[in-house]
Amino acid sequence: MRILPYGAWPSPLDARLAAAHDGRPEYVGFVGDEVWWTAPRPAEGGRRTLVRRREDGTEESVLPAPWNVRSRVHEYGGQPWAGGVRDGRTLVVFVHFADQRLYACEPGGEPRPLTPVSAVGGGLRWAEPRLMPDRGEVWCVLEEFTGDGPTDVRRVLAAVPLDGSAAGDRGAVRELTDDRRRFVTGARLSPDGRRAAWLAWDHPRMPWDGTEALVAEVGADGVFGEPQVVAGGPEESIAQVEWSTDGRLLYTSDRMGWWNLYRDHQPVCPREEEFGGALWKLGHRWFAPLADGLVAVVHGRGAAVLGVLDPETGEVVDVAGPWTEFASTLAVHGERVVAVGASPRSAHEVVELDTRTGRARVIGAAHDDTVDPAHYPEPQIRAFTGPDGREIHAHVYPPHNPGCVAPGAELPPYVIWAHGGPTDRSPLVLDLEIAYFTSRGIGVAEVDYGGSTGYGREYRDRLRGQWGVVDVEDCAAVALALADEGTADRDRLAIRGGSAGGWTAAASLTGTDVYACGTISYPVLDLTAWATGETHDFESRYLDTLVGPLDEVPARYTERSPVEHADRIAVPFLLLQGLDDVICPPAQAERLLARIARRGVPHAYLAFEGEGHGFRRAETLLRALEAELSLYAQVFGLRVPGIPTLELAK
Repeated sequence: MRILPYGAWPSPLDARLAAAHDGRPEYVGFVGDEVWWTAPRPAEGGRRTLVRRREDGTEESVLPAPWNVRSRVHEYGGQPWAGGVRDGRTLVVFVHFADQRLYACEPGGEPRPLTPVSAVGGGLRWAEPRLMPDRGEVWCVLEEFTGDGPTDVRRVLAAVPLDGSAAGDRGAVRELTDDRRRFVTGARLSPDGRRAAWLAWDHPRMPWDGTEALVAEVGADGVFGEPQVVAGGPEESIAQVEWSTDGRLLYTSDRMGWWNLYRDHQPVCPREEEFGGALWKLGHRWFAPLADGLVAVVHGRGAAVLGVLDPETGEVVDVAGPWTEFASTLAVHGERVVAVGASPRSAHEVVELDTRTGRARVIGAAHDDTVDPAHYPEPQIRAFTGPDGREIHAHVYPPHNPGCVAPGAELPPYVIWAHGGPTDRSPLVLDLEIAYFTSRGIGVAEVDYGGSTGYGREYRDRLRGQWGVVDVEDCAAVALALADEGTADRDRLAIRGGSAGGWTAAASLTGTDVYACGTISYPVLDLTAWATGETHDFESRYLDTLVGPLDEVPARYTERSPVEHADRIAVPFLLLQGLDDVICPPAQAERLLARIARRGVPHAYLAFEGEGHGFRRAETLLRALEAELSLYAQVFGLRVPGIPTLELAK
């Protein structure tokens, strides 16, 4: 055991290793008896590939580079693929990121386009494909730009011919609904094929504010009748809708304050926990009905575990195993359930549950300890008290290295992590980015500030009209509490965040004196510009609830925007930005930099070509991590060996 100052601990977890393990499997599904999913490839330009698990247990990437299975609908994307087996032949359809066209292919064959290219605005985009082989179609959500502006867009449910006849003919795409609703999710067809159900909502609501469940009759010709609203409303969020195998409507609603499961409009398991979540991506799935009437569910309070729910009794039996967190993706086939699970000791893995035996096992993307797991952080689930006595949830990761301790009197530096969203939360799972810092002697605290999901609607609604206030206060309360209790060094506190977390980090630097420095990634910085055309359509009215309608409270937009108060930033900071970001565009970052110029505040700006909102390429992730560590080393006076020095301008 070596006695070394915090930050100087040698660690086998370098930035290259952390970058190589960024991302997780998503969008699991069955193709016949095989399990398929999308998987990240940071070393291949950050693309996502489609992986199949053969019946003999081997895994293979179905599509070579440069194929990139990823949709841009809503910019955050959604379910980008579907597959099936007919007459012994496997057919898969997928969205290719580069051109957003829908393609069809058979394993080993060359993908062929099913949809045309449009030169208008963002073109044609597709999500949540569903194969309808008996009709010779694939049903999807279609996002179609009608002009060059980010809000010049319409969305409908559409049917694309599988024969390729629409590859050069937009007119061959059959629209299933009109475009009266601004946002729609993919249709779910009832077992008898006579009814379709989907969700819809309109500006200024976000899907966690209020959505409606719609049902329409489907004729023998595949034409939809007039849809009827059967559940939901402006103040009720329905996160997912499905049909049971006996034709009963299932959905998750927060009408009683928590996303609970309903069957034919009656709650089947009323609990103060979540059976749904924020619908950031089309195709998120928190429950899946099984053939025997049971329902596989991802549920919990502050965390999400996998269980099987009996709607008749309301009993839930959770899966036994090491996984403490499951993602919002599920697939079922017969008695099999496939999900994606993780824990503080393992990254996300593809997990299969046999509901007949209750046995769960890893079948794909198995976690591999690339370093001794003794170097992994040891998290603490904590609750802190914020302003007005409100409870704040957080995960605290103290510095941890099996071979090092700090001198007895020294307190460690800590970095407060503000998650994105802001309607989201921090999952309690192994994150090598966190381990990168904790194994060197730098603590991390992830704050699920007011507005986060996982703790009911009341907790989520704390941020209504209070973005830039409650999130900033909650992060500061956690940071100061750690210092007051002797866990962290009061003089060596930092904050970091990306997207909405970048906003919170920047607002914390302009609005508090808690932090010695900060790392701000692809942030919102200018509320007025963001609300008047400087972002995409999906979030273009998000600020109506987070801040208030611009025409009613314009002064609030100015008052809270970090870009308007750049003169208040008095500590060093690192600003990271993707140059292809259309959600939080570089113009926002550049505006802040122009106002901080020549003010004598040490700072660095790293902008990355080819990166959008959230970094995906291994080389970008590596550079960003090393730059962030160098910032902390310089500000906190740490002796960190082996990393390039970040040059700070003034």
